[in-house]
Amino acid sequence: MFKTIVISAFGAGLAVCLVVTALQALTTEPLILHAEMFENAARPDATSVVESATVHHHETEAWEPANGFERNAYRLVANLLIGVAISLMLLAVMVLRGEPIDARRGLMWGIGGFISVSLLPSLGLPPELPGTPSAEIASRQVWWLATAGASALGIALLVFGRHWVAWLGGVVLLAAPHVIGAPAAPSDMVAYPGALAGQFVIASLVVSGLLWSLSGLASGWLHQRLSALA
Repeated sequence: MFKTIVISAFGAGLAVCLVVTALQALTTEPLILHAEMFENAARPDATSVVESATVHHHETEAWEPANGFERNAYRLVANLLIGVAISLMLLAVMVLRGEPIDARRGLMWGIGGFISVSLLPSLGLPPELPGTPSAEIASRQVWWLATAGASALGIALLVFGRHWVAWLGGVVLLAAPHVIGAPAAPSDMVAYPGALAGQFVIASLVVSGLLWSLSGLASGWLHQRLSALA
């Protein structure tokens, strides 16, 4: 059982990383590079400051992969790890449920994961382009984790609950993080055109939806096939 789960998760993660990386190259990556152009243009000209300040700036600047092959390679590896992790998580939940694992159930669990972990939290903290003002990272992470957890539990109560009290609790859990509200950004001023933000949010959610759905679909299908061969 454990071996089947691991092989299924890795196979699904590999398929996911190839598809998602290709989709990102066509959708989110051009938008990120476009926003970075505006972000870099808005920075003070390094040649206008004294040499010591310039050296200090370069020493403290955060590292980032170079555009081109290096950036694509890191993104491919990251997508592989994320795809495997999501597939393992979805398979673990399906095993705990004790129901037969197949592509259809995997897809349903993947969609549920996307809604709870990506779609609903994005209502308060949408995906952000480089150069977007944002609240302190720790507060955003706490709100996102709490929202994802509450959303997952709320959806579970709505889907698997057998009493109106469970359904009411599910609705409360889904609404509570948004009633409390996400940490507010210090300003709404950005260097890039505002239309880019909307495009990036839509593209990011499409990619995330495909990531979760394909992870569930592929891992469920592989698990069913491998279990039949065992």
